Amino acid sequence: MDVRNKNIVLIGMPGVGKSTVGVLLAKALGRYFLDTDVLIQAMQGRTLQEIIDHDGLAAFCKIEEEYVLCIDLTNAVIATGGSVVYSEPAMRHLAAHGQRIANLPTRGVVMEKGQTIRSLYNQRQPLYRRYAHHTIDCTGKNHEQIVADIIRVLGET
Repeated sequence: MDVRNKNIVLIGMPGVGKSTVGVLLAKALGRYFLDTDVLIQAMQGRTLQEIIDHDGLAAFCKIEEEYVLCIDLTNAVIATGGSVVYSEPAMRHLAAHGQRIANLPTRGVVMEKGQTIRSLYNQRQPLYRRYAHHTIDCTGKNHEQIVADIIRVLGET
């Protein structure tokens, strides 16, 4: 498989730096960059939190799935929302044209009332591991080190 024609899809908990790393990775590799959270906000005309507050978690996840299923790119770096792993169809779609990279530090956004960050992480971690082709341990690393690790793991120069 030639990863140069495949997308690089970043999955992981919200707030861990997928978008920041994604921009740097896209720049380093000369690829397009897409942030699915920004796409959803732009298309919906409201913030993610507004969608969640007004429509609820289940509706947000459905909206997220619909937008991810519409992505038709190659040779891109795609930063996904942390909850995308709840959608089997979305993950299959992303897998069809991409290598998925998971990063595992914690911080949550889309979560039930009263749910802790730790319990959200514990709930999602098996899904991130299930869908990731490669996992990058980001602990104690800056963005540039993470980008270098991804490039090394994918064998891109």
